[in-house]
Amino acid sequence: QVQLVESGGGLVQTGGSLRLSCAASGRTFGNYAMGWFRQALGKEREFVAAFRRSVGSTYYADSVKGRFTISRDTLKNMVYLQMNNLKSEDTGVYYCAAALTFRAVPTVADAYDTWGQGTQVTVSS
Repeated sequence: QVQLVESGGGLVQTGGSLRLSCAASGRTFGNYAMGWFRQALGKEREFVAAFRRSVGSTYYADSVKGRFTISRDTLKNMVYLQMNNLKSEDTGVYYCAAALTFRAVPTVADAYDTWGQGTQVTVSS
């Protein structure tokens, strides 16, 4: 069983930065992909960033390219999302997700088996 816990969210001004962390526990070895999604109030959950473990490929939504970076610390079983130059439209609950095996491309929510509880990010103008 895999468990994911996000942290690092908060309130930040437009143009500021935050780093989100995702702590993974349980059977995490050999995961197909790890990803970050976000959901604004009243909106559908949308893809933000992801990486494939075996080939080291990274994926980013067009809206965050050049501003967000996904990374991980394998020794600590941590996944990070560095968010720079934040905009008001980045506001939402951010979720960490793990795909144990291939089900779909890692840019869609259906690819993932396990989700964290989410952490709130609020960007003020």
